[in-house]
Amino acid sequence: MSQPSVFDCSVIYLPRIHNRAGNITPIHNSREIPFDVRRIFYLYDIPGGESRGAHAHRRCHQFLVAVSGCFEVLLDDGHTQRLVMLNRPYMGLHIPPGMWASEVNFSSGSVCLVLASELYDEHDYIRNYDDFKSFRTPA
Repeated sequence: MSQPSVFDCSVIYLPRIHNRAGNITPIHNSREIPFDVRRIFYLYDIPGGESRGAHAHRRCHQFLVAVSGCFEVLLDDGHTQRLVMLNRPYMGLHIPPGMWASEVNFSSGSVCLVLASELYDEHDYIRNYDDFKSFRTPA
């Protein structure tokens, strides 16, 4: 099985239902996003310009949405880096397992919604970049 590259991380535009009283964006398991959601969390009250993340997952897929404000996601597959801007609540970024990701350059008041394919499991996290590089290197 080959490891994903930064180009396997895809920006997905979500459906928008327009209404004069405001819009709604529905998200369904394995429909708008390519996995079933088992955990939802969000990051907020992040000081402007700060960073979060800086880790990879062994098994967990993640889908990030800037539901308010904006931030960038720095993706790294061990060889190539790619920077993706998230600044609309109807677009999200799918990050497959085996990808180092850091959320950077948060605007003030940003909220990052994260939909994850797995329940929290500390053993799924790779938090050290050298360990990540070893994980990415075929045995």
